[in-house]
Amino acid sequence: MQRLGRVGAPTWRRGRRTFATVTGSLPRQPQTVIEKVVQKYAVDFPQGQAVKAGDYVMIRPEHVMTHDNTGPVISKFKSIGASKIHNTSQPVFTLDHDVQNKSSKNLAKYASIEAFARRHSVDFYPSGRGIGHQVLVEEGYAFPHTLTVASDSHSNMYGGVGCVGTPIVRTDAAALWATGKTWWQVPRMVKVELRGKLANGVTGKDVIVALCGSFNQDQVLNAAIEFAGDGIAALSIDDRLTIANMTTEWGALAGVFPVDERTLEYYDSAVKAMELRTFSSPSNFIPPPPEHPRLNRHRVHELRQSNLQSDPDAEYSSHLIFDLSSLVPHVSGPNSVKVSTPLPILEEARIDIHKAYLVSCTNSRVSDLAAAAAVLKGRKVAPGVEFYVAAASSVVQQESERLGDWETLVLSGAKVLPAGCGPCIGLGTGLLEEGQTGISATNRNYKGRMGHPKAQAYLASPAVVAASAIKGYICSPDSLDAQSLPKTNTPIFSISDVPPQVQAQTTGNNPLLPGFPTTFSGPMLFAPQDNLNTDGIYPGKYTYQDDITLERQAEVVMENYDPGFAPLVASIRDKDVTAMIEGTKRGVILVSGYNFGTGSSREQAATALKAAGVPVVIAGSFGDIFKRNAINNGLVCIESPELVKDLTERYAKDGKRGAGGKQGELTVDKGLNVEINMVNGNLLVSQDGTTETYHVRPIGASVQELWLCGGLEGYILKEISSEQPHA
Repeated sequence: MQRLGRVGAPTWRRGRRTFATVTGSLPRQPQTVIEKVVQKYAVDFPQGQAVKAGDYVMIRPEHVMTHDNTGPVISKFKSIGASKIHNTSQPVFTLDHDVQNKSSKNLAKYASIEAFARRHSVDFYPSGRGIGHQVLVEEGYAFPHTLTVASDSHSNMYGGVGCVGTPIVRTDAAALWATGKTWWQVPRMVKVELRGKLANGVTGKDVIVALCGSFNQDQVLNAAIEFAGDGIAALSIDDRLTIANMTTEWGALAGVFPVDERTLEYYDSAVKAMELRTFSSPSNFIPPPPEHPRLNRHRVHELRQSNLQSDPDAEYSSHLIFDLSSLVPHVSGPNSVKVSTPLPILEEARIDIHKAYLVSCTNSRVSDLAAAAAVLKGRKVAPGVEFYVAAASSVVQQESERLGDWETLVLSGAKVLPAGCGPCIGLGTGLLEEGQTGISATNRNYKGRMGHPKAQAYLASPAVVAASAIKGYICSPDSLDAQSLPKTNTPIFSISDVPPQVQAQTTGNNPLLPGFPTTFSGPMLFAPQDNLNTDGIYPGKYTYQDDITLERQAEVVMENYDPGFAPLVASIRDKDVTAMIEGTKRGVILVSGYNFGTGSSREQAATALKAAGVPVVIAGSFGDIFKRNAINNGLVCIESPELVKDLTERYAKDGKRGAGGKQGELTVDKGLNVEINMVNGNLLVSQDGTTETYHVRPIGASVQELWLCGGLEGYILKEISSEQPHA
């Protein structure tokens, strides 16, 4: 193998990545339970190939939930020419965000969504029924070992019951309505092992708040978390739902608990509750109600008989261990989930509060309301403090009322809000005002989310929120026995990166769809920068210029990062006289660092690069939303940490990303040429007759098809057209 570079130049290391083939006779490939679930929902995946982390797959999820954003999805659905829902049992509409808004405009919006649902026979849950994520669990849409997605970031919550839940964007939702399918790249797998047992008074909320604060360096960013360990058995389903819910804030794309005996008992109880909704019995000759379509004995029996588990030799990128027995109650904030403080320490600071919140899909279930009621029973909310309460759903509120907990909360002085998101997302009554401090049982305390940017927000368990509402400052409940807590305030945890198992290369190749390029090639430009955000790629001042052309986008691309980038790309393209070869797509190949495209969801960051003549971006890793926008618009994204490392060592100033090239240039142009073979995954970097080979994961059929269609909208139109009867 020849090495790139002239005599005296630093030598390049050979890329160490290997890959398995996707055709022919394959050895058994171990899978995590998440990979196994995705396999069940993968469409047109090569026969005999196991779904693995990193694979691009076309998926047909069990359900797709949209909430108040159903309106924009309807507009997108209509704009692409769709007229009917592909599978009417797949979508679920739940109105939950702006439920306090009784303006004629919002009521008209809600009415139009309901009318659309009725017209297309889609399951619809009106304002007041509850928060969509809670409704999906209660009604069995989020069911163990299924794949259910939502146009909302907290769909991770479904993992609390062993369902793989993950967020999608609105265009994906429209695609699912129209075709039943969308694409997904299976995230890297991270195992989080929970050991030991929580002390009395320590909750699932404390677990996830401490995890977010302890592992706060993006260790699980864009990963799929599989929870494991002997500590899970003692965690209630409500605790698991809370932890899974906030894996979103931790940075993960999914957080899934195993389906164990406690999970099965939970569903036995749920099915029994469904069966007892009427007065039917053999003695009164009243027939039983119809079997619930999702929560029924047959489905739970099947779950018991075929309970999926991860293979013992399944692969994970990291293994985190957290000792539950070492944990004391924790509080998150202010204004960041990456900052968590043991409650005994924070209590000493005696931080006064103005508002307290027991709301949201994170901690407003029956057990949460009961925990708060136990603290508040016979007590009153402190003068000058406003305490807001909203159940996660109407079903939760009814059960809390039956148990007497709701009355306790009201008698203590709590201000009742309708079941819905409300203050958690900064809508409706009771928001934090300038200079105020609040403590909440919700999932996010980002600056300005729950009110004024100059307010401070903390997150804690329901019992701590209730105790703080009583005393007027952040504190523990009187019932908490400090002597029973661990003697140290520092939780015990560890992390190890798991070396990837080397898979033997075989002679098979990645199958390509007809018309998809065998090779992408062209001159390389290197932007030695991590976290190059969407504003750097496409300035915000152009984002809402709806009439801006693709040509103009190409002229301003990367303007905030390097004003010279667009002219450089244009000049390279003008000078490139390489003869066109059939099956090869040429253009300027951009290489950058890690988390490329982080930041806002503006899709122009992808379309502007493509318009400039960049068909492929290679990076150490990508921001997930940027990657979705890129692939939805036909821009190829490839990860190669080894190439990024070598380019950094050779060309970046001081061998580090963040300060440009060795001459201070923000975009490094050293006359390198790249050739990416989409059949075998070989990435060749050449210069002056020398070549270095790296191995990357070729993109699968799902992304190839999107590329051939010009993006997701083109794919949808093709699918719709294929389903229409021909004259």
